[in-house]
Amino acid sequence: MKLAVLDFGKTNSKLFVFGQDGRILDERRTQPKWTRQNGFSVLDEADLHDWALSAVTDAVDNHGVEGVMVSGHGCTFALVDDEALTHPILDYEQEPPAEIAARIDPRIPDFAETFSPRLPLGFNYGRHMLWLQEVDPDAFAAATAILGYPQYWSWRLGGRPVCEVSYLGCHSHLWAPRKRDFSSLVDTEGWRGRMPAFARAGAVIGERLGGAARPVAIHNGVHDSNAALHAYRRQELGPLTVVSTGTWVVVLNPDCPLEVLDRDRDMLVNVDVDGGPVPTIRFMGGREFAVISDGWQRAIPNGSIQQAIDAGIMALPSFAPGGPMPDRPGRLLGRMPDAGERAAVALLYVALMVDLCLDLIHSQNTVIVDGGLNAGGLLAGLLAQLRPGQGFMQGASLEGSATGAAALAFESVGREFAAEVPGMVTAARFTGLAGYRDDWRDLVAGRGTAGKAAGGAR
Repeated sequence: MKLAVLDFGKTNSKLFVFGQDGRILDERRTQPKWTRQNGFSVLDEADLHDWALSAVTDAVDNHGVEGVMVSGHGCTFALVDDEALTHPILDYEQEPPAEIAARIDPRIPDFAETFSPRLPLGFNYGRHMLWLQEVDPDAFAAATAILGYPQYWSWRLGGRPVCEVSYLGCHSHLWAPRKRDFSSLVDTEGWRGRMPAFARAGAVIGERLGGAARPVAIHNGVHDSNAALHAYRRQELGPLTVVSTGTWVVVLNPDCPLEVLDRDRDMLVNVDVDGGPVPTIRFMGGREFAVISDGWQRAIPNGSIQQAIDAGIMALPSFAPGGPMPDRPGRLLGRMPDAGERAAVALLYVALMVDLCLDLIHSQNTVIVDGGLNAGGLLAGLLAQLRPGQGFMQGASLEGSATGAAALAFESVGREFAAEVPGMVTAARFTGLAGYRDDWRDLVAGRGTAGKAAGGAR
């Protein structure tokens, strides 16, 4: 059996063809387009659908793909009737107008119920649902189903409308993890009746892909970071923290006590594919890396890392909304770096933020570093050097979310899926890294001075 996985990220959307041995046989990539419409930033759904359908149809024709599975980024919902969207899909990176926020925010449930902190923009998609309901009640009235983003795509490709717990439980304000049920917001707003029946991530919810010459199973989609968690949990590697990197860096530690989660530091409860609570902390690390590095996309030489450490050039948070240190303007300290050094500073920033997040999420178990920011293994090596008392592993590929999604689909139809076990990480050996981390922590905590970073702020 071969399977197509559509991995819809905020910045990049990808299609992978998986064999049962876990190998990626083919891939294709695009970037979602966001446009302005009636005061909102919205997805160009038609463009992304055309790309996805073409990519999957080609995979069916060229590889004999028998099923299609979806992994999707969080914070996004779709209102649909029996045939189409009743409103374009909102971009989660937009803030409701202040007068609307003042009306809707008091209706948001408390953190003690949802373990979903009040985040900016649409990082809680229940908040965006309230916003849209305020300004376009007809779109809600016309909708027969409210779908999470992966479930929208599974439905759009030919499946039936369903709910899925890992997506609903992803800092949405819509889920109460301790009750394993919808939150009070869903009932207060009268949305429960338009929440379809639940199906497990990976379950077959349709048998026909539009445009395909043969039957293709449509599998229920999954939240991307929870797919990555599943990819490693299924390999029975023992207690794990998973660091899933992309536009967001999401740090998931199922062993962290719920009581230590700090709602003011972007700490929350995600929900795994079986409904279990997963304490989580996150920051927009991929976006911040792009900003700090000025869009660097090549390998980062080890020499540039050492030069940045030696010169004390560092980045202080934050360069994107949310994260454990919100409401701080990001800044660079030290002399003007060259292009390679700037990329090195960006990766050091991500490593130091992950290191801090691992402390905040009480991670003492084995850490698996996954995703695109670990290209070449440099991020994992930095973390292993920063935390010598902790074991580190890294995925055999950079596509843990897609691999976990594939595993769910294969498992749902009783097929084996033999993804490669992650490998142990060798710690990097940069001189002065521990002192660089200590200086960075002091500056972040307000204990240090800009002079510690060789020359002040820019």
